[in-house]
Amino acid sequence: MKVRTSAAASIMALGSASAFTFVPSRKISSSSYSTTCLKMGLFDGVKDAFSAPALEQSTLDAERETPIDRWMGWSVKSEDEMQASGTAAPSDFIDSMDEANYVSVELEKPMGIVFEENDEEFGGIFILSLTEGGIADKDGGLQPGDQLVSVGPNKVAGMAFDDALGAIIDSEAEKTKLILFRGNAKNLYGPTGASQEWLTDYIAGKN
Repeated sequence: MKVRTSAAASIMALGSASAFTFVPSRKISSSSYSTTCLKMGLFDGVKDAFSAPALEQSTLDAERETPIDRWMGWSVKSEDEMQASGTAAPSDFIDSMDEANYVSVELEKPMGIVFEENDEEFGGIFILSLTEGGIADKDGGLQPGDQLVSVGPNKVAGMAFDDALGAIIDSEAEKTKLILFRGNAKNLYGPTGASQEWLTDYIAGKN
């Protein structure tokens, strides 16, 4: 990741029941068949079929445990146990579909913000730094690491560096409204990130 040194950046720097079928190869007497059934048990074959390695590792909510679960040997874990075993959300997870994780400011230009582009896999830009004593710094609403989501009514999330920054430069408003996500690029653009539809609706509701 490198700091862009374009003219735009300089401006901003300033501002079934059975699983198998058995076909006997010889005639089995009824007495032998009965003995075999008694030894195996009515559901033994079913239990073997459902005791595959993948199912042995399945987990169930403790409140939904049934006798058949215990008979089959399926694991039952509580929510706390599951979190302790590493199934909880990562410690750095920030919900990008929670409005509480967004900030909004209205700033004059030059704003005194230096933006940087995210890694190519994500796109979009974020605040690298704030110029000391600049308008954004004095406002106090922004901080390094914030992800730029919109400029006025225009969504810029995921845009290339020049396009996203250009939206600020082209703004003719006395004070330009910016909406930013307070989290990293992975939380905004990764698998658990906000949908584009959600972002569009959120921005529209703020403008």
